[in-house]
Amino acid sequence: MKKVGILCASDTELAPFLQELEVVRSTEKAMLKFWEGNIREIPVVAVYSGVCRVNAAIAAELLIECFGVDGIVNAGTAGGMAPRVKLFDTVVAERSVYHDVAEDILTEFHPWMPSVYFPADRGLLSAAEKYAKAQDIPLWFGTIATGEMFVSGKGRERLCQAYAPLAVDMETAGAAHVCYVNSVPFLAVRSITDTAEGSREADFEANCEKASAIAAKAVLGLLREWV
Repeated sequence: MKKVGILCASDTELAPFLQELEVVRSTEKAMLKFWEGNIREIPVVAVYSGVCRVNAAIAAELLIECFGVDGIVNAGTAGGMAPRVKLFDTVVAERSVYHDVAEDILTEFHPWMPSVYFPADRGLLSAAEKYAKAQDIPLWFGTIATGEMFVSGKGRERLCQAYAPLAVDMETAGAAHVCYVNSVPFLAVRSITDTAEGSREADFEANCEKASAIAAKAVLGLLREWV
């Protein structure tokens, strides 16, 4: 059976998985704690990386190099961008992109990508699509844009025009980047904590726990289809 790396940015986002995880051992590397065990008979290595794409990249590389995972799912929360995406909806990233990196950096230099977008794994996406047909939580499939900031005002308008993202976060493209260069399947599943109508940082804090539980439910559902 495939071993899955579950990567979250925060302890709140990881908590729903740890509640389900039958822990066999825990290991500390690079100031991070990795929990190994099984969730509903699925071999899992779970970690929360801390916020920002570099932290997510560190955790993703360790999951691959030290724990030999067969795929990584980045789970947790995000800010809604598209008007149709509402509070506590869940976004499955068909692709991810850095919104604060010059567009030629990854196409003209390592890893010489064909575009600025990191594609999700087709098998994981297919599993998510199968799960979506049989569940009662709104799932949206599209783009997640990653950057090191909360987005508002003119920045929001620029992002929508450039990338038309369903959601924004601070980690997805960083983890996707690592999986891309290692040829490891990757998918991001993020539930919405805040939208354009609210105060982003305040709404995130208030809604993080509920959104994290929703994202975890979706991830565990799609993993049953994938493994």
